[in-house]
Amino acid sequence: MLGELWSLQGRYKTLHLTWFAFFLTFVVWFNLAPLATTIKADFGLSVPQIRTLAICNVALTVPARILIGMLLDKFGPRITYSTLLVFSAIPCLLFAAAQDFSQLVVARLMLSIVGAGFVIGIRMVAEWFPPKEIGLAEGIYGGWGNFGSAFSALTLVIVAGWLSFSGGFEVDGVILNWRGAIALTGIIAGVYGFIYFFSVTDTPPGKTYQRPAKTAGLEVTSMKDFWGLIGMNVPFAAILAVLAWRLQKVKFLTGSGYTIALLLVLAFFVFQTWGIIRTNKDLLTGRKTYPKEDRYEFKQVAILELTYIVNFGSELAVVSMLPTFFETTFELPKATAGILASAFAFVNLVARPGGGLLSDKLGSRKSTMGFLTVGLGIGYLVMSMIKPGTFTGTAGIALALVLTMACSFFVQAGEGSTFAMVPLVKRRVTGQIAGMVGAYGNVGAVAYLTIYSLLPLWMSGASDAEPTPAVIAASNSAFFQVLGVAGLVVGFMCYFFLKEPKGSFAEEHEGESPAAPLPTV
Repeated sequence: MLGELWSLQGRYKTLHLTWFAFFLTFVVWFNLAPLATTIKADFGLSVPQIRTLAICNVALTVPARILIGMLLDKFGPRITYSTLLVFSAIPCLLFAAAQDFSQLVVARLMLSIVGAGFVIGIRMVAEWFPPKEIGLAEGIYGGWGNFGSAFSALTLVIVAGWLSFSGGFEVDGVILNWRGAIALTGIIAGVYGFIYFFSVTDTPPGKTYQRPAKTAGLEVTSMKDFWGLIGMNVPFAAILAVLAWRLQKVKFLTGSGYTIALLLVLAFFVFQTWGIIRTNKDLLTGRKTYPKEDRYEFKQVAILELTYIVNFGSELAVVSMLPTFFETTFELPKATAGILASAFAFVNLVARPGGGLLSDKLGSRKSTMGFLTVGLGIGYLVMSMIKPGTFTGTAGIALALVLTMACSFFVQAGEGSTFAMVPLVKRRVTGQIAGMVGAYGNVGAVAYLTIYSLLPLWMSGASDAEPTPAVIAASNSAFFQVLGVAGLVVGFMCYFFLKEPKGSFAEEHEGESPAAPLPTV
């Protein structure tokens, strides 16, 4: 496969067009962070307000990934991805044209939906590549597309400066047209939505796109799995309630607004549960029994959801705190700390495809998943030892950077191996499974960031005073320890409870005929 990767024909053309679609959704989704300081100064926002915008940027991603997974299985990835890309232009333009804080919040909430785009390409790539190559293909899709977040950080300030000829806002003597830069990302994504629609098909010639009979909820094949699915949906509602609580703590939501938000969360959970009941009604009433060859264990999905909490969830959390961590630990300038921290994201370009390749080549996707997850757990525990005074001088900073990048490799390779397994659990509901696993990554990120924000308070005895440098250093160490222990626990769960998917290294997916080979050129 590696030798044919740049042929830009057949399935490789689809792969490249799809990872670039994901790349653009992440450029759009992460277009706030590099321009946050300028936007804060332009509107005169307080620190809690700018943090509120950051929270809004992820608020609807969790339910959006679940709902888009349903739409994906029903309508196919071509229509779903194209629609999302075109939609992304609307909140970008609204954010660029905003005149007050409330308009910024509404636009950012809409933009959080765009973060669900990742789910769509998982099924598109799975339709075009056989199981034996699915790991590397999904890894390239995820790793190269995920670089959109780093690309935003590296380029949007430059773009905003280049667009300043038409006006902008001055910060520290530099004029930046942040509105033009934000709008441009949306326009480019919207245009690409049309290009994508006319350039790809859901499946290769001769293949049929398998759809579930119902898409209101995930189809399961046993009563035990039904109750497991209901249980694993509870954290979605719980993390949305946490987000509402955080919005109330920064005084964005009033008391009544907070109550309304919690009622909406409850309504979402009821809607989700009712959809699951409707989809599995025949199973619940005993009118349908699945033959052995058509069953799958929901336990597989649940463990993959947990792996994505500890790898992608921790990545989002660590990327958010790493610049400040390097700055305070080594007393570095902000710019230098930001450059060092960006190494964590840069590893994605090779680590996620590398994790998928290892999953393809080592002969056991289960063991690969377990090894990488235990590895990230150990990596975070090692990072917890990076404290002020333990690594000193240039050599100390270099060693800390090497340890961070090594940990990052296991984190992102684990992401690659997770989605090497997702398309192999049950083909006709791959979109919904990918949506749920992907949403759990965001659940993990919000949970970890909440713990990170509360640790200094807990470790200083719940004092209202500003935490001392010693408390901050101890809380950083404790945060990495939490990530490490979670990784080790889930890693051992992979070894003892995860099962190897049927046909992990087959030439054809479940339900395909060998008479319809995939085109390669």
